[in-house]
Order: sequence, then C-alpha cells, then structure tokens
Amino acid sequence: MSNANPIDLLFGGMEKLGPGSDFDTLKVLDMLPQSPHELIVDAGCGAGRHTLALANQLQMIVHAVDSYQPFLASLVQRAKEAGIEHLVQTHCMDMADIPNTFQQIDLLWSEGAAYNIGFPNALKTWYSAVKPGGFAVVSELSWLRSDVPADVRQFFNAGYPDMRSADENRAVAEDAGYSVLATHTLPRETWVEGYYDILEPRAQGLLDHPDKDVRAFAAETIEEIRVFGCSEDSYGYVFYVMERA
Repeated sequence: MSNANPIDLLFGGMEKLGPGSDFDTLKVLDMLPQSPHELIVDAGCGAGRHTLALANQLQMIVHAVDSYQPFLASLVQRAKEAGIEHLVQTHCMDMADIPNTFQQIDLLWSEGAAYNIGFPNALKTWYSAVKPGGFAVVSELSWLRSDVPADVRQFFNAGYPDMRSADENRAVAEDAGYSVLATHTLPRETWVEGYYDILEPRAQGLLDHPDKDVRAFAAETIEEIRVFGCSEDSYGYVFYVMERA
C-alpha cells in the first residue's frame, strides 16, 4: 500500500475542487423567490468555496457535509481566516445519510457533488429531508447540445455514462417531487480560472510519480481537461433551482 493519496496530491490546498465561482453561487442564490432561513445544508461541500460564499451572504449557519475529512479541515481553516467560523458547522458523513441527520431543511445546496450517489437518487434521497416549500439547489453535469464531438461523447460514455441532457434532468427533478423554478449554466471560464489552470500543471508534474495510482489519476485529469478544450460547449454544469412540493 502506498501512502501517497492521489486526491491530496492533486487537489491539496485548492479553494475550488470543481468548476464554479462565488459570483455564480450568489447569482443562483438570488434566483430563490425568498431568502432561506434556519436550516441550510451544503451537501458534498468539498473544501467549501460555496459554503463560505453562502454563509457570508446569508449570515446564517451552513451545515457543511462531506465524507472526506481533509476537505472539511481545510474549510474550517478558511472559515477562521474569513472570520466566519461561527457560521460553518462541518459534518463528516455520507451525503446519502442526510435525511437521518437533518430534517425540515429550508435550503439544501449541492454544487457538482450529487453525481457521487447519482443525480436521480440524490434528489429522491434528499426529498424527505427538505421541508415542504423548502428549496434544493443542485448543480449537475449535463449535456447542453445533441451534437457532441465524438471523442467527448466517448470520454463521458466511459466516465459518466448516466449523464443526461438539461431537459432530461429537469424531468428527473419533477419526477422526484420538485418544481424547477430556474436553471443556470456555469460559464466556461469558471472551469478554467482557479480550477483547470491550477490542476493541469499539477497533473503534468505527477505523470512520473512513483505510485501508479497517482500517475493514472494525473493522466485521467489531463485527458478530462483536453476533452473540455475540444468540447465546443456541448456539456456544462447546470444549476437546478427547485422547490419541494
């Protein structure tokens, strides 16, 4: 067993663990018809870029859920540096267990993490934890066009075969008992700035790492970035702003 953790080597210390920006997080927050109150949960928060943006904007406690403790430790450190540690509570647990820990959630937020347990499964699982009339805001990797370059299609057929179109995801949300109030697609630059522009040189630097798992993870990351470069905007992260029936 090697002690080199590919995730730590590639993502350690990064503020963004996926595409996105505080600007987009707050823009989507503004799409909610009313300001959420009381119980706010960020599911699959990672290092918590959006957790901090939400806590700071709403001046409410945000419960940050992630199964990877080092990410949560990084979030706590950042919250302290920002002077808002009193507004962030971390929970090291599986996203699927949210209904066992939280009930009557006013706002369930999840950026780029629902796919870990499957988008339809995540929406159905979390439904019971969100209070009637409460909100769920979930971003999911979605096809944006039907004409997709062949190697892009091939990459996702292998890496994320369940990926759906934005319209299909809207239907999934409605099927799970939510009404979709609005959607927002992350702009292209939010994939690059502070994310791919940091990841790419890091991954290049790990291609000759002694650990084969690290090398494989690095190569996979470089391929993902290459695919993004020739994607012709055929896919993206779409926020689904939903109200629970």
